[in-house]
Amino acid sequence: MSTIEEATVSHAEGIAAVFAPYVTGSVVTFETTPPTTDQWRAKVRDNQLPFLVLTEADAVLGYALAAPWRPKPAYRHSVETTIYLASEATGRGLGRRLLDELLKRCGEAGARQAIAVVVDSGSPASRNLHRAAGFTDAGVLRRVGFKHGRWLDTLLMQRELG
Repeated sequence: MSTIEEATVSHAEGIAAVFAPYVTGSVVTFETTPPTTDQWRAKVRDNQLPFLVLTEADAVLGYALAAPWRPKPAYRHSVETTIYLASEATGRGLGRRLLDELLKRCGEAGARQAIAVVVDSGSPASRNLHRAAGFTDAGVLRRVGFKHGRWLDTLLMQRELG
């Protein structure tokens, strides 16, 4: 049975292991070097918004976090959401559970808008997950990223939280 809980520094190694393959083997993130476990520890410690992990038998199978959308004070009620699952956790409905819980906690923390920046790489998985969770398309930024030899668009998606 999988559980969702607030991330702690003890989850950092598992979070790093979930994210690294996306950095090195895909275009779904514009990161080009996987963050270290110590960098993840600092991110968990410093994050002021919900940062959740999905675990099963003490192994991290995924994580979701919210971060400020922009640093200017007028944006303080808008958050950017991020979600990643280990390959063995996909296709089981776990991403939807994790995203729904993140959105619930963001609303409880006072956020009014959730924004997802989805790399439009031809794979519909993330786009479909966000649409199923109530996000709508807000716009496309064309050719804003270059990774693995190709130019990539990002799809901005938005959901009102309260």
